[in-house]
Amino acid sequence: MLEDDFTWVIRKAMKGLALAPGEAAKLAGLPEREVMSFSRGKFSADTARDIAPILGLNPEALANHDHYLPKPLKLPEIHRLDLPFGDERVNAWLIESGDMAILFDTGCADKACATAIGSRKLDGIFITHGHGDHVGGLPDFPGKGIPIHGREISHPLPMNPGDSITVGPLVITACDLSGHYTPTLGYHIDGLALPVLVTGDALFAGSMGGCGTPELYQHALRRLKLVLSPLPDHTILLPGHGPATTLGEERVGNPFL
Repeated sequence: MLEDDFTWVIRKAMKGLALAPGEAAKLAGLPEREVMSFSRGKFSADTARDIAPILGLNPEALANHDHYLPKPLKLPEIHRLDLPFGDERVNAWLIESGDMAILFDTGCADKACATAIGSRKLDGIFITHGHGDHVGGLPDFPGKGIPIHGREISHPLPMNPGDSITVGPLVITACDLSGHYTPTLGYHIDGLALPVLVTGDALFAGSMGGCGTPELYQHALRRLKLVLSPLPDHTILLPGHGPATTLGEERVGNPFL
């Protein structure tokens, strides 16, 4: 299932635009009760199409969001570690190629990530951003000589946007996906059958990470546009929460794109 249903999509957009439901309803020429009902979970494709332009969202993507789900990931080298995060879930991504294995994010501090990996030797850990549900598992990998890459986290080998690191047959290149959290690194991965981008919480299937202020929201949207625009539709996206997806599917099904 998706990380965010349509109610979270419009809440994030309203917060990013500093719009109350009543204000959005007035701008869309809709009854406030209709927008309030929609925001509380009563889905209407017609309401979605009417409110989407006011919120800067893709009308058809929002109108179809209640049944949107990307196709299952088919690259056997990529493993989703679906880890507990209180009552929710968070992803870490393990990528294996031959004898090489690298990890993106580490889940929370309850040994869940280390347990999921077991005795598998890691050749590197790459951190997208510093929220606890993504770095909390780092202490479970102490003293093992694993290179840890990221920005502004404890004991990393620093990476900046544009930096590349080769690990076995793979080339990992960092990019700036700040907004939800600053700094955030996304990671382009070349060397598999398809191009891959680890997005962290910058982008989910059908949604994006929430932003604390309208300024950060606009910054996040700009960063997504700059990073995603040059990439082909078949690029696989690995988000911090929810299922893997592809850029082509998100260009059709993600209201924020």
